[in-house]
Amino acid sequence: MMPRVTPTTRALAAEVVGTFFFFTLGAGAILADALSNGAVGLVGIAVAHGIGLAVAVSIFGVISGAHFNPAVTFAAAVGGAFPWAMILPYWIAQLAGGVLAGVVLRATFPDTVVMVTHLGTPSVASGIGDGTAIVVEAVLTLLLVLAVFGTAISPTAPRIAGFGIGLTVLADILVGGPLTGAAMNPARYFGTGLVVLFFDHWQVYVIGPLAGGLAGGLVWRYAFAPTAAAVSTQR
Repeated sequence: MMPRVTPTTRALAAEVVGTFFFFTLGAGAILADALSNGAVGLVGIAVAHGIGLAVAVSIFGVISGAHFNPAVTFAAAVGGAFPWAMILPYWIAQLAGGVLAGVVLRATFPDTVVMVTHLGTPSVASGIGDGTAIVVEAVLTLLLVLAVFGTAISPTAPRIAGFGIGLTVLADILVGGPLTGAAMNPARYFGTGLVVLFFDHWQVYVIGPLAGGLAGGLVWRYAFAPTAAAVSTQR
């Protein structure tokens, strides 16, 4: 008789595998762009991240909520939609999925491509100060978090979570990619960065996304969260 798998175990496994799914396609597109001498391009990289996330959310959303991002998990807790006690387990699962993606990509692509792209790890563009970069990451993450609340978490949301969240990431990368890489996600930075020991401007990718998550959680909770009356009219 097989041991019973608890809902918590299933959720954490979904966060590991979903994060791996998302990051492998997203960071993999950056590596493929370098390998093909720019044939993928910014639009291709943005599309790979957006579609990868959209599909991963569609697969795993019903199991774990499909956060795949410590900033989203933090925002959900701030917004009153996720238990604080589960933040650390979710973060560990997301970091594990990110590192697993980094290991697989490191074993797949040539050393020259890995080194020039830092394994697809986001980086701050030349001439952009850390303060500006933190603001960019915070704003992009805020937009992502609002998409998560509005299309996935809210009880009155239209059930287009994968579509809405994936398109937001795609658009965010088109805007912020040339500036900071548009990580919006500490695990996205550390997952690949850890494998190649690349931690430049790490504070940008911790402070920025978490600040954006905090702002998004507070804005949703106190300005846009549907009332009980609104929920009842939707049923």
